Amino acid sequence: MQAAGQVFFEGREVRVFSYRSEVDPFHAMDVLAEANRRRANGAPMISMAVGQPADPAPLRVREAAQKALIDGKIGYTDALGLIGLREAIAAHYAEQYGVEVSPQRIAVTTGSSAAFNLAFLTYFDAGDRVAITRPGYPAYRNILKALGVEVVEIGTGDGKSANLTAESLIAAHAEKPLKGVLFASPANPTGAIIEDDELKAILEAARERNIRVISDEIYHRLTYDRPDQTALAFDDSVTVINSFSKYYCMTGWRIGWMVLPEEAVRPNERIAQSLYISAPELSQIAAIEAFKATDELDIIKQRYALNRSILGEHLPKMGLTLAAPMDGAFYAYCDVSRFTNDSMAFARKMIAEINVAATPGLDFDPLEGHRTMRFSYAGTADEMREAMRRLEGWL
Repeated sequence: MQAAGQVFFEGREVRVFSYRSEVDPFHAMDVLAEANRRRANGAPMISMAVGQPADPAPLRVREAAQKALIDGKIGYTDALGLIGLREAIAAHYAEQYGVEVSPQRIAVTTGSSAAFNLAFLTYFDAGDRVAITRPGYPAYRNILKALGVEVVEIGTGDGKSANLTAESLIAAHAEKPLKGVLFASPANPTGAIIEDDELKAILEAARERNIRVISDEIYHRLTYDRPDQTALAFDDSVTVINSFSKYYCMTGWRIGWMVLPEEAVRPNERIAQSLYISAPELSQIAAIEAFKATDELDIIKQRYALNRSILGEHLPKMGLTLAAPMDGAFYAYCDVSRFTNDSMAFARKMIAEINVAATPGLDFDPLEGHRTMRFSYAGTADEMREAMRRLEGWL
């Protein structure tokens, strides 16, 4: 069988694409594309496939962007970002977590996606071993593989916590030394949150073994039964990645940030200068106002909480048992093995037969994902109720 990036000319193999390009597709985006095609053709599609808030950015964010456009002074910024935004982010850590972070340690990025690229390029060389959790966000695996890094997937999903533990990290390192570890709390796709004691233990285990830690905190402020805690509260050497996409409803603005150890700031900046120059200035100006929009954003969060209760009530009744607790974010990760052993085919049938889109678990878990699905409840409450009604009639 002909491999990706492989063609034959006069009987000889000729590669036209790099090995780096042969990463797995991001199935959630493929599902979204199909849902959008059907919606454009008039289908009453409900998309639960991607983690995108149904609401626009807060009003004061949009007003700040409008003013900046009228002023017309939109251009490059420092590679690390506008100092005003970096100061606002630093103030956020003090107010939200009681953690002091110097603005000089903050880098503004083109979404969290650019932050992951920059972190991986700053810390890891080809051949290094870096651990991630399984199930987990597929872009971690795909970007690391594209960079030639050896990905070590640490399985979770015991139905209780679905999180990385210090014990599992130590075991993976003992098998063969790790250069780094990346985890998210709240996690995608499970919504699971690492308890503070376990988080401390993970950071201590990594520090003792000289394992670089990257903490993905993009779903912070989206917890329902308890507050979240930044890894920086327990270890100042952690690299934290966050974004304005989720809680702040700014997905398309492509604006995120990193908190870096002091010694990593300049190496990160040098790479960013060549890869991105800077994050969009318009988005940076607007994002400064996002931290002042908590009242508006918490109303949206209340709707997520309602959606969470709707799915938490209906999905198990249908036989779609939760594979992990919905502690945070806006996802329900379900075991669908009662109905299928092929989550990709199951996702396609849902779209074709009831116009409901969800993400097959293969995106997040290449070993066990054939029997799981992720449902995003970031939409409206009416959409969630209607999606549950359709599913109940279909299954």
